Amino acid sequence: MSGFVSFVGSGPGDPELLTLKAVDRLKRAEAVLFDDLSSGPILEHASPECDLVGVGKRAGRPSPKQDHVSQLLVDYAQSGARVVRLKSGDSGIFGRLEEEIDALRAAGIEFEIIPGVTSACAAAAAAQIPLTRRMMARRVQFVTGHDVAGALPGDLHLQSLADPGATTVLFMSKRTFPALAEKLFDTGLRRDCPALLAENVSHPDQTLLRTTMEDLATLLAQDITGAPGLILFGELAESP
Repeated sequence: MSGFVSFVGSGPGDPELLTLKAVDRLKRAEAVLFDDLSSGPILEHASPECDLVGVGKRAGRPSPKQDHVSQLLVDYAQSGARVVRLKSGDSGIFGRLEEEIDALRAAGIEFEIIPGVTSACAAAAAAQIPLTRRMMARRVQFVTGHDVAGALPGDLHLQSLADPGATTVLFMSKRTFPALAEKLFDTGLRRDCPALLAENVSHPDQTLLRTTMEDLATLLAQDITGAPGLILFGELAESP
């Protein structure tokens, strides 16, 4: 007997940003494996009889290994359960979705992917800015700020990141941002290029800091909060 897995993007944390399909799958689930940022009010949509299993990973904290998370998905599904794998934002954006899909395919388990609102889109909406603009920002690029060891990735295409015609969103990048910023300045990016630091996006304690790349690099070199955040930079990050 084999169950079914729904990969559900929970959005950035505000339960009102869940899609109708996401809410439906949560209500019908018999097991929900959720990330840290997908907890709280979002889980209130799950049935009281549902197994709720926290499998979130946070930098610098003890976290479940990916192999363990994938095996949990397989085990629950092989028991015949309807399973929701609840991932923050959109599950296809830096969520290690493919590794979990590979485990299900290897076990012959069927699944679906339900997209969610990315924190990048939610941050731009909160700041009341678009991610694109005709004749100015023709391209949007989503980039991870750390590799599997938590360091700045060594294979970033710096010329693309320094492109003045793009809006760039850096995920999981607060600790590595000062080093990246210096590389981008050396590549030609303006030191006064507008930047936005968005933390706890869509939550009641959300903060938005509009600044410049140079000033943000200086700030993050001195003080890094534990709040989840992203950095958006480019001409559109400037105050309206």
